[in-house]
Amino acid sequence: MRYSQSWQDYELLDSSDGERLERWGSTILIRPDPQVIWKTPKAHPLWKKADARYHRSSKGGGNWEVYRNYPEEWTIGYRDLTFKIKPMGFKHTGLFPEQAVNWDYLRDVIRSSGGQDVKVLNLFAYTGGATVAALAENASVVHVDASKGMVNYAKDNARLSGLADRHVRWLVDDCTKFVQREIRRGNHYDIIIMDPPSYGRGPGGEVWKLEDKIYELVELCSGVLSDDPLMMLINSYTTGLSPSVMHYILGSLVAPKFGGTVTSDEIGLPTTQTGLCLPCGASAIWRKE
Repeated sequence: MRYSQSWQDYELLDSSDGERLERWGSTILIRPDPQVIWKTPKAHPLWKKADARYHRSSKGGGNWEVYRNYPEEWTIGYRDLTFKIKPMGFKHTGLFPEQAVNWDYLRDVIRSSGGQDVKVLNLFAYTGGATVAALAENASVVHVDASKGMVNYAKDNARLSGLADRHVRWLVDDCTKFVQREIRRGNHYDIIIMDPPSYGRGPGGEVWKLEDKIYELVELCSGVLSDDPLMMLINSYTTGLSPSVMHYILGSLVAPKFGGTVTSDEIGLPTTQTGLCLPCGASAIWRKE
């Protein structure tokens, strides 16, 4: 399992009985997590001193129960980056801290590329963690997400990180349709990052599952890789889509054409109370040798 050891402003303090106890800066939140099936003692003292707890509803969604006053939004830092944190619906805070290990990997690939003008396509880009990481290394980025609100949130993160003047295009668009148009336009990218949702809707409104569509999606996106690409990363929070499956897809679609190597693994968060690591998703990475 891969995880970052560089967080200072975020900390997974403990996890038990379907919940995480987390520190976001100086704010303590309790959030549900279906991966936490163990029922270890909630011995950490901050379980009883949290600022807020998110409760899921049996009807979908849920609500925040506030125990102590805390800001509506605030910022935390990761290395030289700054991110806005804002508790929202569906337990979200605007950031997936486990993705920091992928941001570091991305930055390393860009830095080691020999100084070429690296073009990055970030699909299903959410609030732009990977986007600002790439911008910090002076790559040019096309950031695509279907939600206008999330794209605006990502712009805030770029501004907070002092990167608003870097070469980036912010696009509110359907990712699949955008890639199809890029193929017709003949545009190409050196790095493609994607974090598609577990469920989505097709052009006709039909519901689709990621595990049923991931091969087609990767096949499509491989059509906008440059002649000498650097990396393609797939991240997934879909429980039915293992790292090995994504590894096989990249190994069958990208590696035969461009060479290089494919790696895959779970990503996670180290837990202060137990010293163990909470699994938080999976990534597969094709990288040029």
